[in-house]
Amino acid sequence: MLRPDLAANPLATRGDVQDALLGLWAPLRPFFAAAPAAPRLGDAAATYGEPAALLEAFARPLWGIAPFAAGGGVFPDWPLYHRGITAGVDPASPDYWGELGDFDQRAVEMAALGLTLALCPEALWTPLDSATRERFAAWLFQINRRKFVNNNWRFFRVLVNDGLRRVGAPHDPEQSRRDLAAVEGFYQRDGWYSDGIGGNRDYYIPMAIFYYGLIHTRLDADADPARIARFVERARLFAPQFAAWFASDGSALPFGRSLAYRFAQGAFWGALAFTGTEALPWGVVKGLYLRHLRWWLRQPIFTESGLLSIGYAYPSLIMADRYNAPGSPYWACKIFLPLALPDTHPFWKAVEQPFTPPSTLAQPEARLLLCHDPAHRHLFALGGHPAPGWDPLHGASKYSKLCYSTLFGFGVPCGGDAPEDGGGDNVLLFSHDSRHWRGREEVRETRIAPDQVFSRWAPHPDVEVCTWLAPADPGHVRVHHVRTARPVHVFEGGFSLARLREHGRRRAVPGRASVTAAAGLSAIADLAGLRTGVVLDPATNTNLLHPRGALPGLRGKLDPGEHWLVCAVLGLPSDNTPDAESFAASFSVTTTPAGLEVRQRGRQLLDCLTPAPPLETPPLGS
Repeated sequence: MLRPDLAANPLATRGDVQDALLGLWAPLRPFFAAAPAAPRLGDAAATYGEPAALLEAFARPLWGIAPFAAGGGVFPDWPLYHRGITAGVDPASPDYWGELGDFDQRAVEMAALGLTLALCPEALWTPLDSATRERFAAWLFQINRRKFVNNNWRFFRVLVNDGLRRVGAPHDPEQSRRDLAAVEGFYQRDGWYSDGIGGNRDYYIPMAIFYYGLIHTRLDADADPARIARFVERARLFAPQFAAWFASDGSALPFGRSLAYRFAQGAFWGALAFTGTEALPWGVVKGLYLRHLRWWLRQPIFTESGLLSIGYAYPSLIMADRYNAPGSPYWACKIFLPLALPDTHPFWKAVEQPFTPPSTLAQPEARLLLCHDPAHRHLFALGGHPAPGWDPLHGASKYSKLCYSTLFGFGVPCGGDAPEDGGGDNVLLFSHDSRHWRGREEVRETRIAPDQVFSRWAPHPDVEVCTWLAPADPGHVRVHHVRTARPVHVFEGGFSLARLREHGRRRAVPGRASVTAAAGLSAIADLAGLRTGVVLDPATNTNLLHPRGALPGLRGKLDPGEHWLVCAVLGLPSDNTPDAESFAASFSVTTTPAGLEVRQRGRQLLDCLTPAPPLETPPLGS
């Protein structure tokens, strides 16, 4: 549901952002009052079970409360946290948080406690009695003696040690140095890290690697000046690239895992302010920050009791990750870090300014080509990202679709792998029996150029595909060269268009499919004449942005051999939408001895050769 109190907040000043934080806290208070160490916010479960899930609900609001208090904000409910810590670290208490194990989720939540000790020890630490302080410090110190996932988790120990050092408790600076050295090994180039060796490039880079790292540069500024200088310079390189992940209305590109953390997507902007890192003009940073927070607080993302729900633009467990418990969404509180800064800070004093990205921006490290259409307030990304090797829930849908969009979101499958089961948008699917379908998951090769994306992939052992994607005003064009050893059914989906109460105007004919509704237009046209148009109703609650949608797509069947599949895809909001027919007619496709050429209004978009030659940029792995 929508929270009218938060939606009406103008979010223009520091005071407005403080009010937003307190508004998010208010529905949590009764749960903390009932069980301060173990607030039970719901009955959904995560893989790590209890008590880690209850500790998560306890700790995550502190990502916002601690900066609020450090900046002079009056938080009236610190006694609930004191009671919670007293019970949580006492082995004799029924709410004891327990001993930490290797690869333990509780280590994740310890970081918020470390940050709070570092930012406002007088609020969290000082009021505790001496015995509780001793048990609390010892319980946190366990983090230095346990094995960790070798990715952004490395920073959890660093922040805990920063907090323990701040209050004069035993800590382990050598372990922090080892963790920071490991993070150094995650660096790629051009400001980009990966989330661990060979890890993904998604929101964990801005909301985790850079976020924690920038905090540490302020909490321990004298520890290693050379390393800190490198880190800050990389943040400066990263900032203008990451700014292009945001549309003009403040929405961020739905892509990757952990999207239930919602406005943590914008936490990086607050971390820049917290450390005084003016990677972009302060007015631009403030605009990115506030527009993003406004967008989110005007979405129906809350439960009936006013809590943040699990979901994205509305409550939905279908899109969740296996590690999402009822308290998980409160990692969104990371965005409130600038509340630690005074009103006089340049970030808060600045006048909001827009950010104008280039119309296309290739990001090879992210394996994305970002495309901005300011006339239609649309940001979409053409991608060549493989699904993560460790297989997060719906990993292929979250990483490996052909296109991701701020206006249309993306779908995840529910109940099966057929196109109508929810995951059929912006994919090319293959089936040997028309019942079991597979798309792009394992990508053998990806190349990102300034004007196109190339990938080589194999949905089945006997099917290989080379795919070219390119922006085509105001949509995009896709070319697939398919080699198959046996007959296969194919389906290719466009954007899933939101359906509210109306069914929408649908058109499905040989080679074309489109849907027009209050939300806008979605259309796909086969430019090679091999497939027929269909419009599907995907399973409900599978798209991240809307619970009911209509999906135009193309179906066909390929005989053994080699085939070229070519289509144009259009997705636009309701205002000023061009005609789908004229868009499709703007293309011409020519088969050449070496491959295939696609032009739009006489301008060459793609020259697709087979076998595909290397582009100017190097491959990003297989």
